[in-house]
Amino acid sequence: RFRPAVPSRSSPTSCSCSMTRARWSGPTFRMWHRIRRIGCGRRRVSIVGASGSGKSTIVQLLMRFYDPAAGAIYLDDIDIRTLDPTNLRARIALVPQDPVVFAESVFDNIAYGRPGATMQQVNKAARGAAADDFIATLNGGYSAICGERGVTLSGGQRQRLAMARALLKDAPILVLDEATSALDAQTERKALASLAAPGSRRTTVVVAHRLATIRNADRILVMDNGRIVESGRHDDLLVAGGPYARLVQRQDLKSFA
Repeated sequence: RFRPAVPSRSSPTSCSCSMTRARWSGPTFRMWHRIRRIGCGRRRVSIVGASGSGKSTIVQLLMRFYDPAAGAIYLDDIDIRTLDPTNLRARIALVPQDPVVFAESVFDNIAYGRPGATMQQVNKAARGAAADDFIATLNGGYSAICGERGVTLSGGQRQRLAMARALLKDAPILVLDEATSALDAQTERKALASLAAPGSRRTTVVVAHRLATIRNADRILVMDNGRIVESGRHDDLLVAGGPYARLVQRQDLKSFA
C-alpha cells in the first residue's frame, strides 16, 4: 500500500536515522523490518543481500518515494512522514546505480549538486570521487559535453560523475545504491575512501552486492526476503557463521577473515 506524502515540518538538523517495525508491501514485494536503528551521525552503514531481498526498498522508503504502511522511519527522532519531502531530500545525497547525467558540460553536471559552486569546489569533489583523472582526458576537460544521458561516457564514468555531484552537495546523509557497480576495484576503493575521510560528519548508507567494498562499515545489515536477518560488523558476522558469512564464502572473500 502507498501512503501519500504529508508536507509539514522542516528538515532535521543532523543525520541520526532509525527505523521502527517499518512495513511496506507492493504488487510483487512485501517487506517487514524489525530493526531499531540503521545509522547515526558520522557512521557508515552497509546493506547487503541477494537480489530482490529489499535493499533498494529501504532507500526508497528513506527518500519518501513510498511511505511505510506500518511502523515509522525517523531522522533526528522526527517521523519523516511529517517532513516536507523537498526539505527531507535536501538533506540526502542519493547516487543510484544508473545515475542521471544531463546533456551539459562535465562542470555543470557536477555543479548541479550545489548551484553556484566554483571551479575549485567542483574540482575537489571530482578528486574525491576519483573522477578527475578521466575528466582530464576528455576533449575540453570540465567543459566537455556529456551528451544525452551521458552517452559519451562509460558506465563507470557516469557513476563517478554522480558521486562527485553528491560529494559537492555535502548533505548530512549520503546514500550509495549500487553506486560503484561499474567501477574497477582500485577506483572503487579510492572513491569510497574519500567518503570516510577524517572529520566527515555525514552518515553514509551503502547498498552493495560486492562485499569487498563494505567490510570496513561501522554496521552491516544483512537482508533476506524483505527482512533484516543479521546486523553487526564484518569480523563479528564472519565469526557468527550466519547469512553474511555464507555470502562472503560465495564471493570467495575468505581472505578477509
